[in-house]
Amino acid sequence: MRRQQLIDATIEVVADVGLDGTTINLIARRAGMSSGIISHYFGSKQALIEASVRYLLTQLKMQYSPDSPYERLMKIVDLNFSDMQQADSSTKTWMSFWGRSMHDPKLYRLQEVNKRRLVSNLRYSFKQLLDPQSAREAAEVTAALIDGFWLRCALSRTNKERFKQAKSHCKRYINDVLKLHGVR
Repeated sequence: MRRQQLIDATIEVVADVGLDGTTINLIARRAGMSSGIISHYFGSKQALIEASVRYLLTQLKMQYSPDSPYERLMKIVDLNFSDMQQADSSTKTWMSFWGRSMHDPKLYRLQEVNKRRLVSNLRYSFKQLLDPQSAREAAEVTAALIDGFWLRCALSRTNKERFKQAKSHCKRYINDVLKLHGVR
C-alpha cells in the first residue's frame, strides 16, 4: 500500500513540477511520509520514477482478452485513450518521461518496451484478419496514429473532446483498413 502511495505521489509531483523539479522530499511530503521511506521501498528517486513509469505502462495492458481480433483492436484503442491516460497527472508524467527517455538509458528501455508491446499487440490481432505484410503495416500505422493523436491531445488545452475524436479517428482507420482488405 505504501509503495502505491509513493508511486501515486510521484506521478502527481512530476505532473506539477516535471522530472527535473521532482525531489525525494516533494514526493515524501505529497505522500505524507518521511523521505527515508523512499529509500526503504525503492532505493533511490530514479528507481521510484522507473516504478511509476512501469505502473503507467501496466495501465495500458488488457483488462480482459476480447473474443475476436476485431474486438481486441478496438480495446487497444480504448485503453490508449482511457480516462486514466487522459488524466492531467498521467499526461504530464508521460510527457516528462518521454522527454527524459531520450537521455536516460533505463527510461529509454522502458519506452522501447512500451512501443514494441503496442505494435506487437496490434500486429497479433491484424495478423488474424490480414495477410502478414498488410498486418505489419496496419499495426505500425495504427501505433503511430495512437501515439501521434495522444500527443496532440495531451498538448491541447481542450483535450477531453479531442481525446474522444482521436479515439474515433484511430478506430475509423482500423475499420477502413479492414474494409479495404474485404474483412467485415
